[in-house]
Amino acid sequence: MQINLEDTRNGVAEYLIDQHGDEVVIELKWGQGAKDIGGEIQVSDIDYACFLQDRGYLVDPDPSDPGVRLAHAQGAITSFARHSRLGVTHLGTAHEVREAFLGEVARLRRLGFRRISLKTGAYGLEGLAMALRFAAEAKLDLLTIDGAGGGTGTGMSPWNRMEQWGLPSLPLHAKTYDFCQILAARGVTPPDIALAGGLAREDHLFKALALCAPYARVVCMGRAPMIPAFLGSNIEGVLKPERQAAVSGHWTHLPHALKPIGATPETLFAGWEAVRAKVGEAEMDRIPFGAVALWGYADKLACGLQQLMAGARKFSLDRLSRDDLMAANRETAEVTGIPYLTEAQEDRALAILAG
Repeated sequence: MQINLEDTRNGVAEYLIDQHGDEVVIELKWGQGAKDIGGEIQVSDIDYACFLQDRGYLVDPDPSDPGVRLAHAQGAITSFARHSRLGVTHLGTAHEVREAFLGEVARLRRLGFRRISLKTGAYGLEGLAMALRFAAEAKLDLLTIDGAGGGTGTGMSPWNRMEQWGLPSLPLHAKTYDFCQILAARGVTPPDIALAGGLAREDHLFKALALCAPYARVVCMGRAPMIPAFLGSNIEGVLKPERQAAVSGHWTHLPHALKPIGATPETLFAGWEAVRAKVGEAEMDRIPFGAVALWGYADKLACGLQQLMAGARKFSLDRLSRDDLMAANRETAEVTGIPYLTEAQEDRALAILAG
């Protein structure tokens, strides 16, 4: 469960531990790849916008302003943006940030949380160093590092922010490895790391895990898996009109590109029968088409990753290493420390020639 500054002020952590006990994994958030500020969402209901404002969020435009309310009633304003407040803006030094962060982690542990993680965004190197060092000191279970263009989840940030703000994923993740090496050399065990930021394909998974091996354990993906889920929902809305509203389907008919494939879920979804075998016939009548489509996407990723790993002769994820990569251009080699393609494994080649 992810909590932001307003959640902390409103006692969400206390509610979670009271309702669900210590099985909840709680994630503190310093931002994500799309943002150096708090989370944003868009709402169209003015009463809900007022509710969010009362809970401490910043809402733009101000839903309590009489002029704004009149403009909304007339249709000139149709939505409101909810922004989280900024945290630790009163702190000036890394030491102050460290003390505040370690204090919050200690508070959550006193409440009873056993599993705590941190998500940080595409900040500069100072922010990355603080996240790594403080997460290690706090002995967090996971640190998620989300590069630009994120974010991995809803994609609710303004598009120019998602595309232009912060360190891109590749140099950020490369520096993550460098900084983990520095911590390890000083006897500090780096936290387990999840990498995120616009990753969508199986080669992305391979490259991210290998680039930051052995510290990277997980790749986080948000918007990419949403695409098949939305696609499945749109198909379900066409084939089962009575469920269109429930699944948020937006199609009234199948597009021309799908018609040659078929017009039933059995023909449209390559994984339909595999999912049916897994969940059973009764459950198949209830499972959303978006879930079936998402299963197909996950199956594609798994198959592609297995193929890439087989090519590298690595048959478990913990065997991936930076030696499995080469840089396709000089700039990438310079940024990542991965050897250029005509230099990768050159020492082994020369040893064979001289042998």
